[in-house]
Amino acid sequence: MTEANGKLAADLSAHSPLAAITPDQVRECLLQVEDPELGINIVDLGLVYEVWTVGNEITIHMTMTSAACPLHAEMTREAEELLWRRWPQAGEIRIELVWNPRWTPEMMSPAARRSLGWKA
Repeated sequence: MTEANGKLAADLSAHSPLAAITPDQVRECLLQVEDPELGINIVDLGLVYEVWTVGNEITIHMTMTSAACPLHAEMTREAEELLWRRWPQAGEIRIELVWNPRWTPEMMSPAARRSLGWKA
């Protein structure tokens, strides 16, 4: 097999409906979900705590900046819809809100802090 054919085979298997989903792929996909008030994605805000994948099942533990956040349902629904569009073959997608540890601004990426005018 030539190098070009090997790369093509790898590219095709990565997009195969049977290809395993990785936590990094999930986090990359979640970069598209923005906090509607801040305009910053939930990954850079530090709201996504853990991502587990087993085969084609996805579990995410995420939080909000406050337990009183009125947008939690909207953001989790948007994340779930985005993940189902990306991986319609997923066996299950679970997004669980967790409150421990409590979110703090230190959990944001340097880019998110800079965009809010804070020290990175």
